[in-house]
Amino acid sequence: MRGSMKAYKSVALDSQKTVASPYKVVQMLLAGALERLAKARVAIEQEKPAQRGELLGGTMMIVAELRMALDHDTGGEIAANLDNLYEFIMAELVLANTENSIDKLEAISGLLRDIKESWDAIPTEQQQVPA
Repeated sequence: MRGSMKAYKSVALDSQKTVASPYKVVQMLLAGALERLAKARVAIEQEKPAQRGELLGGTMMIVAELRMALDHDTGGEIAANLDNLYEFIMAELVLANTENSIDKLEAISGLLRDIKESWDAIPTEQQQVPA
C-alpha cells in the first residue's frame, strides 16, 4: 500500500509540473524540500536513521534540481548567488545526515524558507508563462 501511495504522489506531482508555470514548479519544489526537512527532524527525534537518510536524500535531489534549473545567462548575479547557496545547502545536508544534527536541519530550513518567501513574493502577473 505504501509503495502504491508513493507512486501515486509521484504521478500527481509530475502531472502538476506539466501544467504548472516554472514559478509554480519552484514553489512546489521548495515546499517539498521543507516538508522533507520537517519529517527528517522527526526521524532524528524518533531515532529512525534509515528514514532520516531517505528524507535527506530526497531533499538533496530537490536542491540539485533547483540548482540545475538556474538560468545563469538570464539570472546573472542572482543565479550565481543561488548556485552557491544551493551548493552550501547540499554540503550541509550531508553533514546533517552524518552528524544526526537537528541544528543543521533548522539552519537549512531557515535558508530554504527565506528563498521560498522571496519566491512567493514575486507578483502574480510576473509568474505567467507567455503564450
